[in-house]
Amino acid sequence: MRRNLAARIGVWSAHHRKTAILGWLLFVVLATGIGGASGMVEMTDAENATGDSARAEQILDDAGLARPAGELVMVSAAKAGDWQDAAREVSAAVERTGEVRNLAAPVPSEDGKDVLITFDMKGDAATSADRVQPVLDAVSGVRERRPDVTIQQFGEASAGKWLGDLLSEDFRKAEFTAVPLALGILLVAFGAVVAALLPVGLALTACMAAFGLLSLASHQLHLFQTTYSVMFLMGFAVGVDYCLFYLRRERDERAAGRDAETALRIAAETSGRAVLVSGLTVMVAMAGMFLSGLMLFKGFALATITVVLIAVLGSVTVLPALLSWLGDRIDAGRVPLLNRRAKRGVRASGSLAGTVLRPVLNRPKVFAVASVVFLLALAAPALGMKTESLGLEKQFGSDSELSVAYRSIAETFPGGPAPALVVVEADDIDSPELRRALAEFGPDKVTVHRAQNIAEIEVPLPDGEAGLAGLRDKRVPAAFDGTGAQAYVTGELAGSVDFNSQLKRGIAPVFAFITAVTFLLMLFCFRSYVIAVTSILLNLLSVCAAYGVMVAVFQHGWGASLIGSEGVGAIEAWMPLFVLVVLFGLSMDYHVFVVSRIREARQAGLDTRAAIDTGIRRTAGAVTGAAMIMVAVFAVFGTLSMQDMQQMGVGLAVAVLLDATIVRMVLLPSAMALLGERNWRTPRGLSWLPAPDHDEAGTADVVAGPVPTGSGLRG
Repeated sequence: MRRNLAARIGVWSAHHRKTAILGWLLFVVLATGIGGASGMVEMTDAENATGDSARAEQILDDAGLARPAGELVMVSAAKAGDWQDAAREVSAAVERTGEVRNLAAPVPSEDGKDVLITFDMKGDAATSADRVQPVLDAVSGVRERRPDVTIQQFGEASAGKWLGDLLSEDFRKAEFTAVPLALGILLVAFGAVVAALLPVGLALTACMAAFGLLSLASHQLHLFQTTYSVMFLMGFAVGVDYCLFYLRRERDERAAGRDAETALRIAAETSGRAVLVSGLTVMVAMAGMFLSGLMLFKGFALATITVVLIAVLGSVTVLPALLSWLGDRIDAGRVPLLNRRAKRGVRASGSLAGTVLRPVLNRPKVFAVASVVFLLALAAPALGMKTESLGLEKQFGSDSELSVAYRSIAETFPGGPAPALVVVEADDIDSPELRRALAEFGPDKVTVHRAQNIAEIEVPLPDGEAGLAGLRDKRVPAAFDGTGAQAYVTGELAGSVDFNSQLKRGIAPVFAFITAVTFLLMLFCFRSYVIAVTSILLNLLSVCAAYGVMVAVFQHGWGASLIGSEGVGAIEAWMPLFVLVVLFGLSMDYHVFVVSRIREARQAGLDTRAAIDTGIRRTAGAVTGAAMIMVAVFAVFGTLSMQDMQQMGVGLAVAVLLDATIVRMVLLPSAMALLGERNWRTPRGLSWLPAPDHDEAGTADVVAGPVPTGSGLRG
């Protein structure tokens, strides 16, 4: 009997279950321990930047002139000059900490009611957040002693401290919320504690091993600080889904009267194969991020590929071994009420799917047009999408202490919180030409490093992007052209503009790569160019709808307050490309699973319409359960504090919800019904492709047998 790769792996694991289980545990322990001991290496500013910003940062790094973390403290009084005593106290307090340098004289505002105190943190800027607490305490102490004035602080170190604490708290919240949610959904679905714990346990161990391996890899490819959160988001969701698909099929076959060994083999050959194809598709889609030209996305790609690969390996190896070892004990810990509800839910799921499918298959053209129009309507706001690298003041929310301080300082001292930095490198920084050029910017804004022949110029940007464009296109060239020096502009705004420019250049090759690879994988999997093309079109509709919802909520603020967020006028710069790649990959989970079951029914002798009806009814319960888990996990990230995490969570949750309902239950069956036998058309030159056949034991009941309703989450 010919068996596919997944079946061979599953049968081997079941027959060598001790080796498979102990091998998995040893792998997880070693990966977690070694990776944890090595620690994660974060990318530098130069590595995270691109264009002129990256060149400027690299010049400073190569010369050992890493910029210190700058801090700003503004003291405001009701009357001009009433801030003087408080300002002296602030300066003395921060100096006593021994953590600051370059403490400048207070600079008053135009109306004299405010004063700005600037200083730098000692040591490496990358670790300044770990050392800023004494400075924060010093400023806070003056604030408490001087209620007659308002004291606000903002800077790289204080913002970094806030960000680090917030990320740590948010990550704990995600873990402690997402895991119980998934467990609760599985418990309701299966009505048994062991069956519910199994997917969650495997997903968590896969994430633990991936964390360790990623920490090791970060010593070669440095990572962004939110990469671990992205990995957990993806790894836990797909890990639970893959196990759910596999376990669901095994329990279906047992309910249909198969013996334990046959049921496990069929599950391996069908759902196991779908998991392999789906996982491969997700990983290849993620690999497209390597073409973006940005290290941020290379880190995201490495993280998601690693965790999905481990989740796939766990699903096709240790899961069959555990199922073989547990046997009927998989139903241990039955919860009577939930078990009865699960069985009723099984019938309801099949009945609901049949109720939806009946009119869809009777009038496929109407439902196809209606669903496309609905998705395009959701996507419409995306036409006005604006992207930018959201500053920390937008990430934390407009009411946070840090954001209020940023706005107040920026309004009183325009350009102060985030000035541009012009980095000048020359053979002789003290040449007469360069002295004259530097003098044009004002002596108080220029720092000259004679030993390295480098100068740094701080330039406030009260006019935002217009001021940056004028600085780059006119002021800097006018000052330094003909001097033989190289001058590049960096800073928060410059970095955001350069990042967006690179994304616009990088999205075309990434999109071309993932669409081409998705087409080829679907063609190889189903031997049908029609299914391959429709897969891409359905995915694009899901992605566009997700874009539209993200723009409506987070750019325009429509309904943002309902989820505890707010509109910030833009989408995080890296979000559109990330969401595109992730959703292209995740959509394959459901698509491969559903279409594989339709194809299985078609090969068993049913006509296309009957195969569509049977395949979707049989997968409706599993897809619903898997989608509920993914939506729940993603929605948890939508409730976190960081704006980019909120955007990612809501965007992915909406896309998965639409994909599992409108796309898979309405648009996919209506489109396949309209296409009829053309769904299975193999190009003449590709008849050599292997057919995705299943043995008769796995498909005979497709024709004659009813949808099983004995246990688990069924469709």
